[in-house]
Amino acid sequence: MTTRKLTRPSGLYFEEFEIGAEVASTGRTITESDVVNFAALSGDWNLIHTDAEYSKDHMFGQRVAHGLLVLSIASGLAVRMAFLEGTTLAFRSISDWRMQRPVFIGDTIHVRVVVEETKPMARLGGGLVTFKVEVLNQKDEIVQRGNWEMLVKSMA
Repeated sequence: MTTRKLTRPSGLYFEEFEIGAEVASTGRTITESDVVNFAALSGDWNLIHTDAEYSKDHMFGQRVAHGLLVLSIASGLAVRMAFLEGTTLAFRSISDWRMQRPVFIGDTIHVRVVVEETKPMARLGGGLVTFKVEVLNQKDEIVQRGNWEMLVKSMA
């Protein structure tokens, strides 16, 4: 008989989240491959993302990463911080999301997350945690921001 060792998830349980707690991710550079792969996955081949010559005459003068690509990478960066690893029950909502500045190929982004609110939801096995999320570029300029709500497991 094989014994399987059970380990505690590395994520925080609902009761461990403190309002005002803040964490920041490591950086991630946006590559041309990211943009092309996202265009293929999403079907969004808009020329401002995929055509360097066309984009020279666009308002930003170069290709811009898809806003939803940046949001997706931000989600991945948040997961890499491990505070939700194994304790997330559901990603409930994204609200007030703003794409404030363009992100270009070669920009490096990181994520800053602050716990804004907690609400017990015992009948669902945990509670709702609202995070203020900011995506920043290598100049520490906010490029995207908004709120994420996650349903997180309770310790009980």
